[in-house]
Amino acid sequence: MEGAKQTPHIVILPSPGMGHLIPLVEFAKKFVSAHDFSITFTIPTDGSSTKAQKEILDSLPKSIDTIFLSPVNLDDLSKDTKVETRIYLTILRSLPSLREFLEVLTATTPIAALVVDLFGTDAFDVAREFNVPSYIFFPTTAMVLSLYLHFPKLNELHSWEYRDLPEPMKLPGCVPLQGRDLMDSLQDRQSKVYTWTLYHSKRFKLADGIMLNSFTELEASAIKALKEGGDPSVPPIYPIGPLTQNGSGDGADMSGCIRWLNNQPTNSVLFVSFGSGGALSREQLNEMALGLELSEQKFLWVVKSPNATYLGAQSTKEDPLSFLPKGFLERTKERGLVVPSWAPQIQVLSHVSTGGFLTHCGWNSTLESVVHGVPMIAWPLHAEQKMNAVLLVEDLKVALRPKVEKKGIVGRVEIARVVKCLLEGEKGKSIRKRMKMLKDAATKVLREEGSSRKSLSEVAHKWKSQVGI
Repeated sequence: MEGAKQTPHIVILPSPGMGHLIPLVEFAKKFVSAHDFSITFTIPTDGSSTKAQKEILDSLPKSIDTIFLSPVNLDDLSKDTKVETRIYLTILRSLPSLREFLEVLTATTPIAALVVDLFGTDAFDVAREFNVPSYIFFPTTAMVLSLYLHFPKLNELHSWEYRDLPEPMKLPGCVPLQGRDLMDSLQDRQSKVYTWTLYHSKRFKLADGIMLNSFTELEASAIKALKEGGDPSVPPIYPIGPLTQNGSGDGADMSGCIRWLNNQPTNSVLFVSFGSGGALSREQLNEMALGLELSEQKFLWVVKSPNATYLGAQSTKEDPLSFLPKGFLERTKERGLVVPSWAPQIQVLSHVSTGGFLTHCGWNSTLESVVHGVPMIAWPLHAEQKMNAVLLVEDLKVALRPKVEKKGIVGRVEIARVVKCLLEGEKGKSIRKRMKMLKDAATKVLREEGSSRKSLSEVAHKWKSQVGI
């Protein structure tokens, strides 16, 4: 029993939403398999949990426990409250329940660290009560982390909206950014989301360390600037990515995608998917269909009903395929497959027939594309995805970005142009070569002597010494 007590324990507090949970789950699995820790996920909830969330938590190894904190009440919020505010308040109102759990756990178990993501910094105060170090798991890029760390100063320097900045913003080690491409939460200074984001960004420097789901070879100059910026108040930065799902959880090929891909030529198919929470307007859905048809290229398209919400709830129960242009499915049946709502993304991206990925630039999807060496068409929708698109297109040069018309729509002719360019053009070949190099680098950093593997080991050593092991 004495030996069992000495297994160091980590408590992880994820934000609501699959996009935050998935990389933390991959982090947890990697940590327990490589470094002999036990872990408890403490899940904040407003009383609702999705099937996808339950499935991923149920699949965890035995050394990783899950507890759902007492459900919080959000009935005082109006229906139009932004999803970010709901996330912040769900975590904030879960803290008394987290405190009760830590009180019980610390009586019997050496807790090495509390890990939160970018919305969970209020939990630092609870961890401090129990003398437990607090770490941030940052689920996206070094560029976005740099923006968070510089945000309090930027807020003081600028009084107007960032989208109106006359000059591009230059974060240390990063490609210049237009103000309109900064993440959504910064685009309205009067909003509660802006206030919350500013509040949490100020608290980042209270962390004992920040683990980053990126890797040195992907964002070399940005990571170097974060580590060597000379600001003593910035916590140690540990690039430990790419942490991605391995595809084993994708289940059977219920949609027929893989069977269909098996019959297509190598690198010939464009995979079109906007993630678990991304959907297009009716007009854009129509243009997407006609653009894919006009391109005359092979495609596998995951279609959602128009304007699904950020967390993936469908805004209508109608069949997503019913929104497609009349006759589209019949006209394209020889070279396209359209599936409603979901496809086994990892299996599709790893398939030899997949030659490109039209993506919303969510960081999980982006890393999956990098790991499998699939060049991209960047089509950002919300959150920090425009920043990710700038990184992919202008810095890494592994993606194309279609031009948006004045009314915010990408037209069918432009869609056809970028699709043909990626799959057939000279620029597409150049992008494919660069992506192959990134794929090799992503494999290398996770090997025994790789930079991300070493970063993870450094964190593990620090946490074990924290509890005297």
